[in-house]
This record gives sequence, structure tokens and C-alpha cells, in this order.
Amino acid sequence: MHLAFMYIADSVIITYSEIMKRILYLLYILIQCTWGLGQTIIGFFFFLIHITKPHRFYRGAIQTQWDNRWAGLSLGLFIFVPNNEGDYFTGARVHEYGHTIQSLVLGPLYAIVGVISVGWGSVVYPILKRQEKYKDLPYTKCFVEYNASWLGEKVTGEKAVW
Repeated sequence: MHLAFMYIADSVIITYSEIMKRILYLLYILIQCTWGLGQTIIGFFFFLIHITKPHRFYRGAIQTQWDNRWAGLSLGLFIFVPNNEGDYFTGARVHEYGHTIQSLVLGPLYAIVGVISVGWGSVVYPILKRQEKYKDLPYTKCFVEYNASWLGEKVTGEKAVW
């Protein structure tokens, strides 16, 4: 059975699945703004810093495309993705969205994930990548990064950065 609802004024037909998707996005936003409030507030400050950059909604999150070509960041309701195009951009977006799912699950404990993620991406991983022995080490070798890509793929159905 396919249910459809119509807004008379706009003559727009909205299916039942579209209504359910919007309800889930509203729940996502509500949870990020309550259980994930700490990281969402910090993400909002980053959003304000990058207010002139392109923004859009991505599955309930507020996506900002910033000037960094390779680094992404996820803070509660906000994801910041590289300004390059193609598969890497899409994969990074899915990966960062996976971090927002971690935020939904962990709430205030997401700070632990944040510290591990920043430490891995800013310190440990760059040092290891300079060594010949670890030149092919994937970024997702760190368990929180692996989990973010895995969750992002499961929730979105799109390919993440591995």
C-alpha cells in the first residue's frame, strides 16, 4: 500500500516514506541538540567561523564545505568536509556523518572519540605515514575512524573513505 499526502496550497505530493524520513531527521536534530549538546555547540562556533563557505543539509546534519582539501571534522550536528570534488569528497562526507552517529550514541562521552580522532589524525597518523614501514597504513586503522566509516556506510548506503 502506497500512502500519499497532498498539500493543497502547494500541490505537492509527499509520500509516507518521505514523511518518515523527515521525522527521523527531526529526531536526529533533537538528539544532537540535547544528548550531543556539547559537541553541537562547539560545531556551531566552527560553523560561524566558516559562515561564508558553502553549506547544505545532509541527512539532518549541517554540512560545510571548507578550504581544507583533505581534512574533515564532525561536531554534533555539524560536519565539515574537504573542498575537493569526486569520490574523496563523497567518502569524506559519509565518514564524517558516521562520526555524527557516534555522537548520537555516545552523547557527552563523544569527547573521548574526539580526543582519539584528533590525536590520531593530527599527530600519530602523520608521524607513522612518514615511515617507510607504515606508508600504506589506512587512516581507518584507528578503531574510532574505522567505526565512523562503517557507521556512515551502514546509515547512508554510500561509500566512505577507508
